[in-house]
Amino acid sequence: MVFNSYHVKFLTYCYYFDKCNIFFHLALTILYISLKRKMKTPYYSYNLNLLERTLQDLIFEAKNYKIHYAIKANNDIQINKIIAKFGLGADCVSGNEILHALKCGFSNNKIVFAGIGKSDEEIEIALNNNIACFNVESLQELKVINYVAKRLNKKTSVALRINPNINVDTHQYIKTGINENKFGISFNQILKAIEIIDSCHFISLTGLHFHIGSQITNLRNFEYLAKKVNFILNYIEEKGIKIKHINLGGGLGIDYDSPYENSIPNFKKYFNVFKKHLTTKPYHTVHFELGRSIVGQCGDLITTVLYIKKGISKKFAIVDAGMTDLIRPALYQAKHLVVKCKTEFNEIEKYDIVGPICESSDKFISNYSIEKLKRGDQLKIKSVGAYGQVMVSEYNLRTKPGVFYHGEKLHFETRNSTKKLILN
Repeated sequence: MVFNSYHVKFLTYCYYFDKCNIFFHLALTILYISLKRKMKTPYYSYNLNLLERTLQDLIFEAKNYKIHYAIKANNDIQINKIIAKFGLGADCVSGNEILHALKCGFSNNKIVFAGIGKSDEEIEIALNNNIACFNVESLQELKVINYVAKRLNKKTSVALRINPNINVDTHQYIKTGINENKFGISFNQILKAIEIIDSCHFISLTGLHFHIGSQITNLRNFEYLAKKVNFILNYIEEKGIKIKHINLGGGLGIDYDSPYENSIPNFKKYFNVFKKHLTTKPYHTVHFELGRSIVGQCGDLITTVLYIKKGISKKFAIVDAGMTDLIRPALYQAKHLVVKCKTEFNEIEKYDIVGPICESSDKFISNYSIEKLKRGDQLKIKSVGAYGQVMVSEYNLRTKPGVFYHGEKLHFETRNSTKKLILN
């Protein structure tokens, strides 16, 4: 997609000099539609208005809580800058995510660093940028953080990530809070971990961290978590150890089946679970790390039908997007709503909607009922704002998908980020 000088001058004039003129807004909308039609598929399309409404609802319902955005859900710089402007902290799982969060405007004193395999270099990045806290996931990690901190002559805070042994209702690949799991430490290791911290002079225990899984829609799982946290917190504080903050992780799911009807998660019900079942004291601060529930519904993947292929007993719609552009269906057997961008009121037919990658797992959905398709039809794969663009690969030497932003301010970005027009 190429922007000529007319596009740039016209958009700039409209945006900076005539924001209140309805005719220019209309002209801008027409140009916006024209440019979108010229976008080469596949590309990600982000609804920034929906993202901002989601953030507004989240902040309203989370009045007394500290919210950290999970960068791993979507690290698109434009998306992350918007989230940072709303005052959220950042939940990072790598040194590069810490640097990225700082670049996007997240405050260093609101950054927490999780992950089971923090390298010495990544620990140095966190220490040198004076982040708020390390979420520690093993006994040995405590010693390593202390060693690196001592070498840099810096003191830091740590929170112990405890596995509450809750087997949540979600895909097995995104369960993270059971005993035999690579994440966190078990309940019976807590006192040993505290003993190690007491022997270290450059780390101090300030909190407990929990995370039981992802894409959790049954809120009863969070009730179980709150009750387990109460038990663990009482156990620790009975030993005379004062915990300042409790980080309950994230995991709140979104509605992949009905994204139009439920475009914003029910944050009120989610936080009410903890208000009702979590027992806190005046000196406790409660933190959450939300990702999917913030960005999941604001993103679509736009793809074009290349071929309609008739098999022996089924039809295949072969599209130009593949598992390199959206890996969730192949990796997690995830199902996304797929709709035609332009409705023609044709009869309904069933298709396997598949991509062009040389893997049998490159399939978005099987036996899917949708309006009759033909070559050239554009499809919209819904609810891909989380774990979509961020997991893109170049397998088969595929070109990465472009990005299109739409909202009160127009953002356009071409494939491979070679040309940009950003109006901030």
